[in-house]
Formats: sequence, structure tokens, C-alpha cells
Amino acid sequence: MTNLPTHYTVSLLIAASLPISATAQTEPGMSQVDIRGSAAGYDARRDDTATRIVIKRDELTRYGDRSILDALRRVPGVTIDGSSGQGGTIQLRGLGAGYTQVLINGERAPGNFSFDTLSPEVVERIEVLRAATADLSTQAVAGTVNIVLRHVAKTRERELKLGMLGSDVFSGPNASLQLSDRREGFAWSLAGDGVSERLDRVNGMVLENTGTDGALDLLRTTATDERGRMRRLNLTPRLEWTLAGGDKITSETFVNVTRFRNRGHALVTTLIGGPPPAPDLVSHYRADDETARTDLRWSRGFPSGASIEAKLGLTGERSENVSLRDGRDAAGNPETDGRIDGARRDRGINSTGKAMRKLGSGHAFATGWDGSVTWRDETRIEQDRVRTFPSGLALDETFEARVTRLVMYAQDEWDITPHWSMYLGLRWEGIRTRASGNSFASTRSGSGVWSPVMQTLWKIPGRKGDQVRFALTRTYKEPDLWNLLPRRQAFENNSATEADFQGNPNLKPELAWGVDAAYEHYWAENAMVSLATSLRRIDDYTSNRIYFDGYRWIFTPVNDGRAETRTVELETKFPLKSLFADAPEIDVRAGVARHWSRVKSVPGPDNRLERQTPLSANLGIDYRRGALTLGSSVAHKRNGMVRVTANRGYYTAPRTDLDAYAAWRIDAKRLLRLSLANLLRENEGFEPSYADPVTGLEKRRFYFTGPLRATLTYQLAF
Repeated sequence: MTNLPTHYTVSLLIAASLPISATAQTEPGMSQVDIRGSAAGYDARRDDTATRIVIKRDELTRYGDRSILDALRRVPGVTIDGSSGQGGTIQLRGLGAGYTQVLINGERAPGNFSFDTLSPEVVERIEVLRAATADLSTQAVAGTVNIVLRHVAKTRERELKLGMLGSDVFSGPNASLQLSDRREGFAWSLAGDGVSERLDRVNGMVLENTGTDGALDLLRTTATDERGRMRRLNLTPRLEWTLAGGDKITSETFVNVTRFRNRGHALVTTLIGGPPPAPDLVSHYRADDETARTDLRWSRGFPSGASIEAKLGLTGERSENVSLRDGRDAAGNPETDGRIDGARRDRGINSTGKAMRKLGSGHAFATGWDGSVTWRDETRIEQDRVRTFPSGLALDETFEARVTRLVMYAQDEWDITPHWSMYLGLRWEGIRTRASGNSFASTRSGSGVWSPVMQTLWKIPGRKGDQVRFALTRTYKEPDLWNLLPRRQAFENNSATEADFQGNPNLKPELAWGVDAAYEHYWAENAMVSLATSLRRIDDYTSNRIYFDGYRWIFTPVNDGRAETRTVELETKFPLKSLFADAPEIDVRAGVARHWSRVKSVPGPDNRLERQTPLSANLGIDYRRGALTLGSSVAHKRNGMVRVTANRGYYTAPRTDLDAYAAWRIDAKRLLRLSLANLLRENEGFEPSYADPVTGLEKRRFYFTGPLRATLTYQLAF
């Protein structure tokens, strides 16, 4: 038997250990960024001292996804906490909910921006940073995902895409337009997309309680019929001026507009025990959201190799929502007939700057700043013609808040030898929050965190393509504004597993020390295999406490001691020709990641960080022959049970997403694409539970329909 080189063996083992599926090469004739760099050329993942993985535009758009979240599901090491086509949270190392930092053009997204509303069509590339760097915020315990919006193309570009989505849950048309041109001293671009989508589905919920004697004393099922409509518009205009002397001025704007309407009818069937207060509940929800950000950037380079840049940015977000509820008790009598009107306005101004100077060949030093002030005004007006509220509970709420942020940093990167490079950084981030309202006392909070960062890359002498990385970082997770405000959000059918939420103004930031190490092997153009591991120690870990205040169940965040995380990730990508010279035009990418964590204040087993994904695996294969390109991808999440506290648990069902596409190049300007998502028709499910020493164990299981989705897209360059 012929002995294969190490990279052959590792790559074949990974591919053989995962379900067979697929991933596309770039379609010919399309405007694109080529993902196949020269073997002797620059590759950010291979050559940067600070680890950085770049997912380029053609990789993000090849499956015809409507949301950037669906595109990220196929990236090894990245998971989405949520079902395909229904939103979710971006996770690195299996951790989301603030541990993974998600940026747009290097800046935090405004307010409550939903990344599910961001289309791949307006994105240039996505950068995944597993370890922190000083020039980006170190609120990145698990890492950073930086979404970079479309830039001006190097040549004139005109491209139109028209699509139609069909399924038994989601359906509707979408369109995107890309325009770009360049002339002497000036360039411009406009990327935009629009979606109109209908929602029609039935979701389920089961509530059960097992008493302390082991007998089932409560069993209810809920079927919720949802009918909704969502409309979305994204625009990213960009202007560039190159002036005499090398000065460059760039204006970039991002606009996101979303309109959502939904009607839900929840019917509760009680099989054992008593009915809830409102077993028949009809709700109507309307949400109108607009987000806008505009940046003006100036940069200049000098003959010495030094450079300086500064940016001034303005952000704004407006949200208005109306919720109507009409509920009846088990006898058919009115239980609630209410309306909640909410409005939120965010405004912000920020300034960033960076100065870089070369200290010699392969050695550069940079310093920078980042400062911002954000104001928020919010109102919530509740009224009900039937329901009786506790005395003293404020139904009409107003509050305002101001968040001030100041950052200073310095970083030094140099090639110590031809085989060894080092990155050192130091960042200080200070945040001050001030909030006041008519339903709570004025609160102030603040924190300042020093974050030293070290990363190093060693290219092993005499072994071309073999290299080792190591990083030591200090990161943190700041409490968000919603968790800090001592306001209460109530639910009609209050219980231990559907408790009212109340913020905690005494929350402290979570501080983490991290160690990362990786071995990488590059054996051919666009061919690599990587084995990476990481450790995190988190102090002042934020958990969630549930308690009964004598009238209602309350859910509130608290600092809960120390937690630890560990990760091992194995990844490879390669064209099949790099293993077998006579192989067909097939590209393969695969990865598997195993994550562990432990919360010291919680007894085991399963005392992991809440909603952490313990195991994920990806496999993608692309095949091209002539005008036809075929691809498929499978992404699996194992999930499982988490013991959040000694008496509270959270179970998430495993999930496997199988997607496929076929693209036919009609001619040099036209392309037709058929995309299929969720071929296995996987549903989404999770189950919170609470064990009370008096009432017993309560479990609430949720099920959300996950349909097969088919999208047909026509693409025209003109």
C-alpha cells in the first residue's frame, strides 16, 4: 500500500468521518474576489501574525442565502444559536450571547440591530479573529466576527439579482443591485437588497410539572398559529476621493429598514391539572425599525511608510412597536384585552483614529483611539381593559440613558527573524453608563479594563508550509444596557420557566484570561489543515437567577463566580487535485470543533455555560464542470443539556442542516441558481426546566417548524 503524506491522511480522515455533502468554486465570468491566491502571494490566514480567517464574497453568496447568518452556518468553527431562516446568535467556540463580538466595519452595531436582517449581497467579506487584537474592542472572550460591507470595485460593475423563495412556511421575492464605477481621483459604489417575505406556521409547546412525589400533576400543550409578513431593505452607498498628495477621503453609509407584522393565536390544552390564566390568547404584533450609520474617513500615507487615518461617525436607530393581546380564560370569559406601545430612539457619535510608523523592515508600531457617546430614549405604555395589575406597578414607563466609551491602544508588530514574528498590544477600554426613568431610581455604572495581548507566529525552518501560533489575551464581556436597567418585563402565564425579567444595575463585567495555540500546514495553493486549541478563565461570570417574590416568578442576571472553557478545533480545506493529480474539479472544506466549559459554583454534571454548543461539524464539497457548478454543505450541532444553576436546566435539541445548490452559467452575463436549504426538514427545539423543593420539577418544551426552503435566483451583469 502506498504511504500518503501527513496532510493527505489528515484531510482524508476528516472527510471520511463526516457525512458526504458539497462547496462551490467561483462561477466563471462573475464579478468576484478570487479565493485562490498565488502560493507565493499574501494570504491573511497564513501570513498575518495575529490570527485572522477571511471568508470572501464569493463564499458568502454562492448558496443564494437571504441572511448572513445562514451563510455563516457553513463556516468551520462558527455556529448559529437558532434555526435556519429564523434568526439567531453568532457563536465562536460554541459561545454567543455577548461572548462572541460581532462588528460591522470594525464597529459595534447600533442598539438592538438584528444580523438576521443583513444580506450577504451587501457584504464584501467576513473576518473571524479567534484571539483579540488591540485595534478592535477586546469585548471578545470567544473571539470576533467582523462583517465588512461592500467596497468600490476595481472596475465598473453592474449586477442585478432577482429571486423567489418558496416553502410551506416562508415565501416571497427578493432583489439585489450592485453598482460601482471608478474614474480619475473618484470612485463610487451602491449595494442594496430588498426582501418581502410571508410567514405561515404552527409552533408547539409542552408544559409539564412532576411533583416531589414523582407523580405528573400538570400537563399542558400549546399550539400557536402564526401568520406574518416581513419586508426589509439594505443600502450601502460609498464614495471615495483621492486627492493630490495622497490624501484619501471616504464616505460610507449603511441603511437598514425592516417592517414586521405578525398575528399569533395560541391555544392551550390542559390534560392534567388546572388551566393557565389565559389558555386562549390572540396577539397582534407590529414592529417598524430603521437603522442608519454614516462614516467620514480621512487617511494619508507618507513616503517614509508611515500613515495616519481618522474617522467621524454618526449612528441612529428608531424602533416603534405595538403589541395587542386578547385573552380568554378556560370558561371563555375575557382575561386580558391589552395594548403595549413601545418606542425607542438611539443616537450616537463616535471618532476613531490610528497612526502607524515603520521602525524598520518588517517592523511597525501603531497607536490609536476610539471614543463614542450614545443616547437612548425609550417609552413603554401599557393598558388593559380587563386585567388587574399589582398596586404600584408602573404601566407607563419612560427612561433615558447615556453610554460613554473611551479607548486608547498601542500595538507593535515585527518580524524578529524570517521565520518568527511577534505581535504585542495594549488596550484600555472605559465605559460609563447613566440611566434614569420614572419606574426606577437613577443608576450609574462604570468600568475600565486593561487588555494586554500577545500573539506570535513561528514558521518552522526547513519544513515549508508548517507553522505554529500562540496567543495570550485579556478580554472581557460588558453587561448590556438591558441587563443593567432595573425594569421588569411581564408575561401573562407567569411561571418558573416563563418568569418576568428584571435587570440588575449591580452587574460587573466578566473578565477573562485566554491562551490559544494552533498548528497549521499548507501544502498547496488553497490547501491547508489546522489543529487549534484554546483555554479561557472567566471571573465574575454572569448567570441568571430565578426566584419567587411572593407574587410572581422573577428572572434576573447575577455575577456567579468563575467559569472555564476549553476548545479543540480541527479544520481543513483543499482542492481534490492537491491530493490526486487526475481528480475532478472538486473543492473540499471540513471542520470539527469540540467545546467544554465548567461553572464552578454549579454542581455537575453538565454544569456548562448556558446555551454553549459542545460539538459542531461541517463538511462542504463543490464541483464544477463547464457551465455547471454544483455544491452541498452539511452543518451539525450536537447541543444537549446544561445545568445552569443547581435547580435550573436548559436543553437544546441537536440539529443538522443540509443545503445544496446548482448554478448554470447561461452566458458571460447571465446565471441561474437553484438553492435548497434544510433538506432534512430539521425543526428547532429547546427546553428550560426548574426544580422547586415544594412544587417539583417544571419543564417547558418549545418546537419551531423548520421547512425545506427552495430559492430560484436569476443573475444579470449589464
